Amino acid sequence: MAKKKTTKKYDFRKLVKAFWILFSLGLISLISIILLAAVGAFGPLPSFEEIENPKSNTATQIISSDNEVLGKFYRDNRTHVEYEDLSPHLVNALVATEDERFYEHSGIDFEALARAIVRLGAAGGGSTITQQLAKQLFTNTADNIWERIPQKFKEWVIAVQLERQYTKQEIIAMYFNQLDFIYNAVGISSAASIYFNTSTDSLTLEQAAVLVGMAKNPAYYNPRRNMERMIRRRNVVYAQMLRNDMISQEAFDTLKTRPIELDFRRQGHTHGIAPYFREYLRMYMKDWIAKNPKTDGSEYNLYTDGLKIYTTIDSRMQAYAEEAVTEHISNLQRVFFKMEKNRRSAPFHSVNQDQIDQILEQAKRRTPRYRYLKKLGASKDSINEVFNTPVAMSIFSWQGDIDTVMSPMDSIRYYKHFYQAGLLSVEPQTGFIKAWVGGIDFDHFKYDHVKQGKRQAGSLFKPFVYATAIRQKGYSPCFEVPNVRTCIEKGQFNLLKDWCPENSDKEYGGVFTLKSALANSMNTVTTYLMKQIGPVPVIRLLREMGVEGEIDPQPSIALGTVDLSIYDMVGTYTTFANKGVYTEPIFVTRIEDRNGVILQEFAPRTNEVMSEQDAYVVTDLLKGVTTSGTGVRLRASYGKYINDVVTGFPWDFKNPIAGKTGTTQNNSDGWFMGMVPNLITGVWAGCEDRAAHFGATYYGQGATVALPVWALFMQKCYANPQLGISQADFEKPIDPLSIELNCERYKAALGQDSTNIDSGDPQFNY
Repeated sequence: MAKKKTTKKYDFRKLVKAFWILFSLGLISLISIILLAAVGAFGPLPSFEEIENPKSNTATQIISSDNEVLGKFYRDNRTHVEYEDLSPHLVNALVATEDERFYEHSGIDFEALARAIVRLGAAGGGSTITQQLAKQLFTNTADNIWERIPQKFKEWVIAVQLERQYTKQEIIAMYFNQLDFIYNAVGISSAASIYFNTSTDSLTLEQAAVLVGMAKNPAYYNPRRNMERMIRRRNVVYAQMLRNDMISQEAFDTLKTRPIELDFRRQGHTHGIAPYFREYLRMYMKDWIAKNPKTDGSEYNLYTDGLKIYTTIDSRMQAYAEEAVTEHISNLQRVFFKMEKNRRSAPFHSVNQDQIDQILEQAKRRTPRYRYLKKLGASKDSINEVFNTPVAMSIFSWQGDIDTVMSPMDSIRYYKHFYQAGLLSVEPQTGFIKAWVGGIDFDHFKYDHVKQGKRQAGSLFKPFVYATAIRQKGYSPCFEVPNVRTCIEKGQFNLLKDWCPENSDKEYGGVFTLKSALANSMNTVTTYLMKQIGPVPVIRLLREMGVEGEIDPQPSIALGTVDLSIYDMVGTYTTFANKGVYTEPIFVTRIEDRNGVILQEFAPRTNEVMSEQDAYVVTDLLKGVTTSGTGVRLRASYGKYINDVVTGFPWDFKNPIAGKTGTTQNNSDGWFMGMVPNLITGVWAGCEDRAAHFGATYYGQGATVALPVWALFMQKCYANPQLGISQADFEKPIDPLSIELNCERYKAALGQDSTNIDSGDPQFNY
């Protein structure tokens, strides 16, 4: 018996000894491996500088004047947030789910690691939040387990270094900033915005649990693809929070039964608010970056350097402008399709078949499909066959994209039917652009009608002729001109032949004040004024108002034959609203780097163009347009105004408004410019090709295609008192006026009868 006991005791001692030998060898091996990893035996480790400033692609943010993010330029749609900007629910959910002892360890949780080894990973991998961050920042995805094992040791070393370098709060913020939640949602800020349309500090407990649950594997736990799987994962997060006393049993029982409510809003370069403006800004920033290098001489990267571009755009006014364009132009389009439906040459007017074929051929040659086929060396016949063969495609409609079968040539003609529109709204005192709508749909129509597009200004140009005449001759708005056909003879102003423009209705007779003539856009009176002053002073005035494009010094410019952009037109009108001082429209106030260092601040260029009195007189003339002229439709509730075009828009503006309509020959272009004391908004509408338009002025005039957009936009702005859009009258100059605005007194001063000042019926010539 004693011998057996001795043998057992001896065997037990051997086992204990063997255990400690193995344990020591294992510990020594582990320490050795960690030391080897620490000296770079398994690959280079990040330097102190790299740990101090880990590299990550950060999106450039476009920030509105009311501090909303309009959009981003990015390679990774990531916007860094600080720990203070994180919802407490996010932090609690993350720690409870991913690293319960996060605040107790120094980068490696040996208890969790031992549990993972004993249970062969069934209880998780034992990685701490800091280790996961180390993996995100400094290691690549391993191809196999033999690559992954040394990576794991490197992550331990880096995790310890991170813990020494950063606080726990900074590590949590860095972790959230690195996560990729798919759908271009890189970082928690983008994820909160895309999945729930909110900010990180406003995330609710339910929303935080979803995003933390996704962190394990965003593609697998994608709530848009597999909601049931995501609900189960979210409930795991709730269970971990219950386990760590972060929520009560009662709250857990309630929360786990609730559905996940997403407010998903995809972000991208073509999605979101103000896409035309953002695209113009992108091109502007390319030029700015080339001219403004970093201190070390290198260039900023618009997509990765995390710049902040503070713009003048007001996100609320921008939304109102886009809504106004959509509401009116979609309805206008319905009418245009209806009227053009049975016309063989639709949507073209006043052109023959050869001209139509030429228009369509030019459009075909501008398509990517055509350029691709030419690059491949395809013959003309082969290309024509491709363009005339029906294929499956998705086409734009105001009711949503339509999947159909159509030949590419038929689709080109289909798109020629669409009325386009542009809108620009500017604060005249500062030049700040508050809203920019370049077209009807950026996905399908990339051309920007605010800055790129230049179209004939039509009668919108006439105020420049009047302003020049007032500046040179001192005419009063009460100055009378006979409504007779006026000619400018051959040789005068270098004319090659006589120029005798007509009124659009070819009706004449009576005498009209300048105010009444401009209000009713009479060609005869504008021609009379042009004969007195000539085209060169008018062009000089435009130059002083910021217009740079080439203008042929011909008298015909008086009737708007000049091609100008909406940007140019709105800019010029700032002179009238800003007491004679032209204010260049601007769209950026400052640019900062990712650390908030101001790189540049911007201020508008100004130019004193005319006296305060002259500007006030022109503004008084323009007020007549909306009280008794072509813009008078603003002054009544048009519930049945042009039944097929506008229905139920209760406009009925009571406040002083200066404005001007414009319609070009054959109704190709329709304009409206509207001014109140602190906001000028210009609207243009027309088809891509000037040959495509309404056949009748009744439908195609500026008062029909453009003015309603302005009215809808301003109604929305006035409905939001926080915007502070003025409803007051334009401020009168302090000094007494030397030009008489009261026509009764003007007549009396001339010793004339003050009755029937505006004799004759107004002629509405658009």
